[in-house]
Amino acid sequence: MDLFLDALLDACIDTVKLVPFLFVTYLLMEILERHTSDKQVHMMTEVGKFGPLIGSAVGAVPQCGFSAAASSLYSGGLISVGTLIAVFASTSDEMLPIFISEQVPVAKMAAIVVTKAVLGMISGFGIDFIVRHTRYYKKSEKHIRDICEREHCGSAEDEHTNVFVAALKHTLQIVVFVFILTVILTLIVENFGKEAVASVIAGSPILGVFLSTLIGLIPNCAASVLITQLYIEGLMSAGQMIAGLLVGAGVGLMVLFRTNRNHMKENIVITIMLYIVGVFWGLIFEGLHIAF
Repeated sequence: MDLFLDALLDACIDTVKLVPFLFVTYLLMEILERHTSDKQVHMMTEVGKFGPLIGSAVGAVPQCGFSAAASSLYSGGLISVGTLIAVFASTSDEMLPIFISEQVPVAKMAAIVVTKAVLGMISGFGIDFIVRHTRYYKKSEKHIRDICEREHCGSAEDEHTNVFVAALKHTLQIVVFVFILTVILTLIVENFGKEAVASVIAGSPILGVFLSTLIGLIPNCAASVLITQLYIEGLMSAGQMIAGLLVGAGVGLMVLFRTNRNHMKENIVITIMLYIVGVFWGLIFEGLHIAF
């Protein structure tokens, strides 16, 4: 019973923190949908070629709300898949609060945050380059009106729907969805146990990278808490930690699967991309014996 109540409390805290980010994001999307021409939106997406640079910097700010906002912006066609990956990879989620509470040296914390941001930026630009030179690029084109029509939150033709009301309605829909899944995922992660993960990781450094990355994909703050604690306690290497935290995008993936649900195959491909990014950099760190 105590575990369930803790899961409810954690879910409440996590979802409440998302509200301002999601509301501002959907408000912006509603305004753009109603008052911006297709040509102007296209110009904005062209500027977005530098998105991975901006996305990695924004994602480094210790707040998982940016990853949720990025998922919605991607679903509305305002940012590229590379920018989305850059935000996901640089997102710190619960890492920094735990580092601070455990009095980890500031220099070490800064080095890890900057490393995540740089790796996220490199990965984002690389993915955008690959995507632009494949047929996938044209298939994945989106427009703001797509997400608004899916959520029935008002459109350019519906002048009677206030943009604030429409944005609030969309925000509440996502928040309820995130809250329910967060409770479920928190219970699963807590019941799995830190000791079980540590025993597998200690037995094989390489296998530990793949496992840590898999845990990081769990769209829940509990995953980043687990990985960070194992690293602080010396039960996880820097490479395993980087692999897991690079893909630990908070509730970003959860929001992506909700807002971009008409493109489920695309969502799965993005998840696989993110997993490959985490494993790739984790194995490099392990192979070069890089530590912080």
